[in-house]
Amino acid sequence: MTESNNPEIDVDNLMQNIRAEVNKHKSKYVTSSPVNDFAISKNTTNINYIEALLQNAQSRAYVRTKWPDKLNCFPFNLNPKLQKFILKIINFLFKDQREVNFNLISCLKESVTLNQQLIEQIETLRVQMEERLGVIDRRVQNLEDRLGVTEKRVQSLEEQLRIIDNNIQNMDNNFNTFDTLVSSWLTDTQEGFDAVNSRVKKIDERLKSVDDHIQNMNNYLSAINERYAKNDIYLKNDLIQQKRLISLFLEEAQRRLPEPFNQEQLQTLVSEDQHSLDAFYVALEDQFRGSREEIKNRLITHVSLVEKAITSTGNAPIVDIGCGRGEWIDLLSNQGFEASGIDINVAMVQQCQSLGLDAVLGDGLEYLRSLPDNSLAAVSSFHVIEHLQLQKLVSLIDEVLRVLRSGGVLILETPNPENLIVGACNFYLDPTHRNPIPPPTAKFILESRGFVQVEIRRLHPMTENHNLENVFLNSLLLGCQDYAVIAWKA
Repeated sequence: MTESNNPEIDVDNLMQNIRAEVNKHKSKYVTSSPVNDFAISKNTTNINYIEALLQNAQSRAYVRTKWPDKLNCFPFNLNPKLQKFILKIINFLFKDQREVNFNLISCLKESVTLNQQLIEQIETLRVQMEERLGVIDRRVQNLEDRLGVTEKRVQSLEEQLRIIDNNIQNMDNNFNTFDTLVSSWLTDTQEGFDAVNSRVKKIDERLKSVDDHIQNMNNYLSAINERYAKNDIYLKNDLIQQKRLISLFLEEAQRRLPEPFNQEQLQTLVSEDQHSLDAFYVALEDQFRGSREEIKNRLITHVSLVEKAITSTGNAPIVDIGCGRGEWIDLLSNQGFEASGIDINVAMVQQCQSLGLDAVLGDGLEYLRSLPDNSLAAVSSFHVIEHLQLQKLVSLIDEVLRVLRSGGVLILETPNPENLIVGACNFYLDPTHRNPIPPPTAKFILESRGFVQVEIRRLHPMTENHNLENVFLNSLLLGCQDYAVIAWKA
């Protein structure tokens, strides 16, 4: 085999030819039209040709171990040993060139391999594209079929729309006829409506005149109410002033009279002095107790107890100790019961009497002591026991038990100290309160003095909502403000 620089084998020229052939084929792949079977087949032939050239170049790049056959003739048919020596020298001299040639050939073979892979990938892509184009063709054909069906449906809908248009045209004609009839009827009735509207306008004018008159009356009444309110304030202040003057007069008379007052006169003065704050207490009740209607609505729950006691005792009378403004005895009287009240406040007794209620001035305990045994059906006392000392409270309960008939009932009501707001604050809004009485204590006192079937009823829970989620705190702070003790005589 000859060396790579042998005139018969021009490696540089061979490499240029290979590069040119590769570039030629690359240009074909880049600039060619869409891939087809003919182009791929032609590229495959060119690659085979390049591989043949590379194999030839590779065979010439190997180490020379044999003297070329063409040089076995004279004058190159040298001695075999000399031929081997010359071959070794040539192999040694062109060792680097062989390595370069061999590396170039390897690179070109790798390039050919990559080109083959690219051709295979292109073929795969071509097959996939053809498959997808087939799917697209089938879908397009399906769409065309569906468009055909849609066109038929559209034609059918157009036909139906033409029928509907004809029907609408007929309906329009009918409506025009109906509109003509309605217009004629409205024309006939318009005059009647005009007459009615005229009368309505006249009525509206009269109503407006009446409204103006009522508004003037309201303004007049408001002025009168304001005037009476001012007069009421004036009268209260005037009464207080007169009371102060009378007190000064009595004190002056006591100092100047030549003779001292007798026992009866002193008792009268002492009694009058006890009532010096009666008007003040009435104002206090009006401020904090509530209106008459509100109190009646609270007390109506006890009417059924009185009815039961009346039935058991043969329609005996009812007495209310500390009747105050008389809401309870007024409620019972309206129910047809014989009810009377007693109170130590002169102003309140006078207020009850002005309403036609049976109320007397006096001490409740002394009044009960004046009654005979077994003479009453029921005794009630609302918000009184918290004003009493223990000894007087026990004495009052004993007297109630004495004057009640068998089957009679005692109804007591007092502030509930289980509500912390009541026990710590609201209880002391009335400065005459002594101390709150817990429900178990009240029940024990009544049972210990001889009453039976003693029951505690907690009343009037607070209506304020402070968003307390804790049930225990809610019961302590927003629980019932009052409680009633119901006790029966055996």
